[in-house]
This record gives sequence, structure tokens and C-alpha cells, in this order.
Amino acid sequence: MLYFVIVIHVIVSFFLVAIILLQQGSSADLAGAFGGQGSQTAFGPRGSATLLTKLTAWSAVVFMVTSIALTVMLSRSSGDHSVLSGSSHPVTQTTPKK
Repeated sequence: MLYFVIVIHVIVSFFLVAIILLQQGSSADLAGAFGGQGSQTAFGPRGSATLLTKLTAWSAVVFMVTSIALTVMLSRSSGDHSVLSGSSHPVTQTTPKK
């Protein structure tokens, strides 16, 4: 099951990078070249949701879910190892000599 989630995670990662690179920026039109936005919103006018934006949103959700799933699976398989649970070497505290 772990290997299946890893494969899905890697495929979604490459897909997400490709989909983001295919999209045009919010100021990619001719008005954006001269500083005009057509609206006073924070990130420019919001267009309709295209297929690429929907694919980006869904692939981002799948990426986050697989990231959380991998974290949970790997933490369960590695046992109860924590940075704060202790170390293999006992810590000795010495006082400085005067």
C-alpha cells in the first residue's frame, strides 16, 4: 500500500507541475503589460474557472491527501521514534572546574 501511494504521489507531483506551467498568469494579456488591471481587486479580475484551474485544484487536493497519508504510513511503520523520546547515548552533565 505504501508503494502505491508513493507512485500516485509522484505522478500527481509531475502532473501538478505541468498543469501549473501550462496556465497563463493573471496579467498575461496586453493590459497587464502596461499596468492596467481593469479592476481594483488584489490579484486582478477573476475569470471563469477553466479546465486547467479545476485540474490544478483537484491535483493539489490529491497531492495534499497523499502527503498526509505518506506521513501517517511512514510514522506507523518506523515505530515510535521521536526526537524528544530520548537518544541512544545517555547524556551526562558535567560541571565546569574552577
